[in-house]
Amino acid sequence: MEVDTICAPATPSGSGGVSLVRLSGPKALEAAATIGGAAIRQMTSHTLRLCTLRDKDGVIDQGVVSYYAAPHSYTGEEVVEFGVHGSPYIVSRLLQALLAVGVRMAAPGEFTQRAFLNGKMDLSQAEAVSDLIAAENKASHDLAWRQLRGGVSNEMALLRERLLEFASLVELELDFSEEDVEFADRKRLSELLDEMRRKVEALRQSFLLGNAIKDGISVAIVGRPNAGKSTLLNALLHEERALVSNIPGTTRDTIEETWQTEGVKFRFIDTAGLRQSDDVVEKMGIDRTLEKMKQAKVWLYLFDVNTQSEKSAREEAAAYLSNVAPETSVAPPETVAPQIFFIANKTDQSQQVPRRDKDLIYLSAQTRVGMEYLEDALRSIIPSLAADTQAVILTNARHYEALGMVQTDLLKIEQGLKTAISGDLLAIDIRSALHHLGLITGEILPDDILGNIFGKFCIGK
Repeated sequence: MEVDTICAPATPSGSGGVSLVRLSGPKALEAAATIGGAAIRQMTSHTLRLCTLRDKDGVIDQGVVSYYAAPHSYTGEEVVEFGVHGSPYIVSRLLQALLAVGVRMAAPGEFTQRAFLNGKMDLSQAEAVSDLIAAENKASHDLAWRQLRGGVSNEMALLRERLLEFASLVELELDFSEEDVEFADRKRLSELLDEMRRKVEALRQSFLLGNAIKDGISVAIVGRPNAGKSTLLNALLHEERALVSNIPGTTRDTIEETWQTEGVKFRFIDTAGLRQSDDVVEKMGIDRTLEKMKQAKVWLYLFDVNTQSEKSAREEAAAYLSNVAPETSVAPPETVAPQIFFIANKTDQSQQVPRRDKDLIYLSAQTRVGMEYLEDALRSIIPSLAADTQAVILTNARHYEALGMVQTDLLKIEQGLKTAISGDLLAIDIRSALHHLGLITGEILPDDILGNIFGKFCIGK
């Protein structure tokens, strides 16, 4: 087929239900007709037809063919979908028949990439498609849906629109530079910059919540051997997930499980006990513990209240905190240091009463008495924005980084206004801010970045 038309299974086969195979491209209807019969060529947009699907070897299946004419489709191109029985054999044979008539298999994310390139959505909305598919709870689903409906796009459009207005006036001044006229009100631009900086900072701050909702809050359960870390994990999950033993050093590797509350996922990591060891395998486990501590946003620093004091536990945690440099690649710099809760465990063997005192929690992981204090403490770290269902919240690290560059540009513009720099230099900084805003929505984007974004999508989307 001389014109580029793509195909891919849109839903998994093998479930015993219905599988979809999707076509998109200028020759999608023609390709479908070679499989489903000449009557398909007469279909009008947004209609269905029951067809017998055939290849050179005979009947493949009887299925429903759906047709969406350009530009009224997901991709903005001709789109045809085959609804067939959920058999891997049927889907494979149908795909082979389509490939035989010149259709090619879609690359990962190519359907959504074509939708973006054809103006059906901007880049932030396209990225939201992937987030929507990956959503594991209501909060992450709602965030992805809001972004797909243009939440982030609308915010970026407002920022760009206001900057473009001033950029055009500054550019106009350059055209009349010899006449020494000023079209752009510097005072109004300064007020706009203050407003924009507050908005950009609020959006960047929201990334802490957005990232937590999207990827979960990582929580490392750490402490000395035999402090009860695995028992605590089991108590949090309400199941016997981790092996528990009175022998110190039982946990040699990390165990990760998730717990969800108020729409936010916590990723608990049970780790090897922290101590000096000559055992090669145990040392490897401790090294992995330190790496997980480096990545975690929260530490549950567990200590046996019968054998270790609170002061000793805090000193140990402080020493590890100074030696473990937290990851800074995605979290905002101001929130890099992990939040630490100190868990005084095994109160069932002491005179201590289960309770919570700020970051110190007394409980018994074995009897699960006092676990409600820990659960409440974990809920308390969920940012207050979680209750605001209308707030625009960033979930994408790429957007966060781009807005960081916008912040830098706005600061340069502000400094330029204070020092009364020339209009041509001011225009350069304004254009730079516009460029970085365009990176988010895709008005300006290098091809290699575009390929990287859609390469992470599943095939069929």
